[in-house]
Parts: sequence; structure tokens; C-alpha cells
Amino acid sequence: MGKIDAGLSDYYMVDEVQGTYRGMIIAIAPGHWSVFANFELSEFAKCLQNLASRVHLKSFLKHTRVPKKKKDSPKYDPQHPHVSTAKLLKTAKKSP
Repeated sequence: MGKIDAGLSDYYMVDEVQGTYRGMIIAIAPGHWSVFANFELSEFAKCLQNLASRVHLKSFLKHTRVPKKKKDSPKYDPQHPHVSTAKLLKTAKKSP
């Protein structure tokens, strides 16, 4: 169970359940849901397990990220020294 939980994306699972729920509410009339009201708890659990066994879990796998590449640190060039924007703004305010 731990391997399955670690590899599944909560986002994709929730998105699928929400989308399916909205579609079923629109497409299936309320009278057809009354069948589940008469189920015993154990019957309902078996029904849900049966439905869950048909889910293709590969559709809901997490996408692993590739490690970021390290950037080379910038080389200091005395010909083009860096001047911060804050320093430029400060000197601009002082000079008339």
C-alpha cells in the first residue's frame, strides 16, 4: 500500500473524481441513485471495492521532476563592474 500511495498524485485523483461526479450528477437522474439507499453497509463496501478494482492507477501517477541544473557563478569583469539599482537611485536623488 505504501508504494501505491507514494506514486499516486492526489491532484490527478481528486480532479478525476470531481469531473466524474459532475458528469454523473448531470447525466443520471436522481431516481436512479435511490438503489444505493437500500444497500447494507457491507453491500455498499463490496460495490465500491468492485468499482475501485477497475481503476487504472497508471493514469494517476505523479510526474517526477528532473533535478535542476546548477548555474555557473558569474565571472567578475573589472571592465563592467556591477552597480545596484538602489545605489543608482540613491545618487540620482542627491544630485540636482
